Amino acid sequence: MEEAFNKVWDKLDSWIDTFISMLPNMGLAILLYILFLLLAKLGRKIFLKIFDRSPIENQALEDLLSTIIYNVILGIGLFTILGILHLDKAVTSLLAGVGVLGLALGFAFQDIAANFISGVILAFRTPFHIGHVVDINGIMGSVSRTNLRVTVIKSFTGQEVYVPNKDVLQAPIQNYTVLGKRRIDLSVGVSYADDLSSVESLVKETIGNMEGVIDQDKMIFDYAAFGDSSINFNIRFWMAFPGDIGFLTMRNSAIKHIKAAFDKNGITIPFPIRTLDFGIKGGKELSQMKLAVNGHAHQTNVN
Repeated sequence: MEEAFNKVWDKLDSWIDTFISMLPNMGLAILLYILFLLLAKLGRKIFLKIFDRSPIENQALEDLLSTIIYNVILGIGLFTILGILHLDKAVTSLLAGVGVLGLALGFAFQDIAANFISGVILAFRTPFHIGHVVDINGIMGSVSRTNLRVTVIKSFTGQEVYVPNKDVLQAPIQNYTVLGKRRIDLSVGVSYADDLSSVESLVKETIGNMEGVIDQDKMIFDYAAFGDSSINFNIRFWMAFPGDIGFLTMRNSAIKHIKAAFDKNGITIPFPIRTLDFGIKGGKELSQMKLAVNGHAHQTNVN
């Protein structure tokens, strides 16, 4: 027992001596950690100021790069501290462990990793910016904010929709803001008795005089089809978007203006007419049909 106790004591004594001898290095390591922590925060702050002055407006890219700079500076500080503490072998083991852990986590959290990588790609591709009106997988609204996991869209009905970046990257993205304008398509029908050339001139003049209509030379008017009770045409025109006048407001105004112009000029927008014919071949005429009234059959008499 005495021999075992001496061995344990010698081991503890050597540990204590090693700890005492490493106290200066440990103190220096603590100071270096505080220094690198301050440098990381300062580096991120300087980067954010430089990025804000640049013409690039991408919040996700800004967050990504600032986070990378912060972690890189802290990583350099960590390896420096481990070298001062003579833990070089621990550095090698740490790197190997991080690699194995990263591989395991990559398999375990494939969706999270896919969203993260998609967020990085979206940050550099920039198919949209904060405030842009987009339609992604049938979800339409303005981009509220983005990060490396999800893109948040505020729908026009007032909900916030969190779309995973993986789905955003794979889906078609309709950006209604990037071109600064949007086309409105209206389908209208006029009576067969109206003069088609006069109708075309009147509609073009009416839409062209509306406030908010742009690119009037790109306005398209075309007769589309002979309907059951009307000749149908399409009028396509452009408006500034987004702008002071919203899309729904402009479309509503265009319909009212066209209706008012037609009423003023005696142009008819017909409604469907149906003709009922009871004298079809193999059937009976209306005058020959018997109707049941109070349980008794009565002959109809229609001339």
